[in-house]
Amino acid sequence: MIVDQARYSAGRRLPCTDIGETLHEIRSEASEDYLWIGMRDPSAETFDEVSEQLGLHALAIEDTVNGDQRPKIERYGDGHFVVLRPLRYVEETSDVESGEIMVFLGPGYIVTIRRGEASPLAGLRSRLEEHDHEALQHGPWGVFHAIIDFVVDQYLDIEDELQIDLDDIEAGVFSHDRVVDTEEIYALKREVLEFKRAALPLARPLSQLVGPSTPVPTEELRLLFRDVYDHVSLVVDNTESQDRLLSDVLNAHLAQVGVQQNQDMRKISAWAAMAALPTMVAGIYGMNFEGMPELSASVELAGRDVYYGYPLALLAMVLICLGLYRLFKRSGWL
Repeated sequence: MIVDQARYSAGRRLPCTDIGETLHEIRSEASEDYLWIGMRDPSAETFDEVSEQLGLHALAIEDTVNGDQRPKIERYGDGHFVVLRPLRYVEETSDVESGEIMVFLGPGYIVTIRRGEASPLAGLRSRLEEHDHEALQHGPWGVFHAIIDFVVDQYLDIEDELQIDLDDIEAGVFSHDRVVDTEEIYALKREVLEFKRAALPLARPLSQLVGPSTPVPTEELRLLFRDVYDHVSLVVDNTESQDRLLSDVLNAHLAQVGVQQNQDMRKISAWAAMAALPTMVAGIYGMNFEGMPELSASVELAGRDVYYGYPLALLAMVLICLGLYRLFKRSGWL
């Protein structure tokens, strides 16, 4: 549906009741006025009506109807079609949610289409109308700069939040308690990948807006877009570093898990060895062989025979276990 539509003249808002008539009036007067049409999750019928009045290209219309597009800036005749992926950081779950903003730029008009909850442009128009008339005075490209600058500023904020989460996970992996598990590391890696899918494809088309063949009409706007491009490049570099560091942290965590499992297996093997030898000795004596000297070996004490075979066997078992315990302890198995 259309959430807002207005005509702008010298940065000031004017009413617009009919899109087709207003656009025809702007073009016939050859003025610098333009239309800004804001839509959110439009139906096919509503969008077809607007696209017909503005003369939008069929391929761009197809991408808009299908949705879920890669960030890009494409030129169609005297107009441009832009796809942005705004992001939102959910503090409670540390998730990164993405939305979609599509922008049509052309002579005398700009159309913004929002899809998803992570596409917060509702307050941008009012802020520009109240506090930044200069951006509105630059025409459709000035409005587009305000939109993309707003989206990239969100990237910078979310990148800081992801860095905090990464620092916490890294500290947890290498702490003594090792409170981080594999699922947490993998979940953060998926959020970083979601972030990369939004920011990384945007760098190349932005570089075209600051290059020699830029369609941006004024030098002042080119400088503003160059600043946005620098921010996107910084975000991309930092996100690539975060992704690599997360892979290293995940590998280090898996190595720690493997080492811990080896240590546990050595402890189990050591205790099993200490239990096996006494069991073997007890098993031999439990066969009740008649000819074994230990069964009849005795010493006379206070006029009576004291058989020491069993106590001697028990003492031997204890000494064997103590010897194995010291051996395993010294070798680091226990």
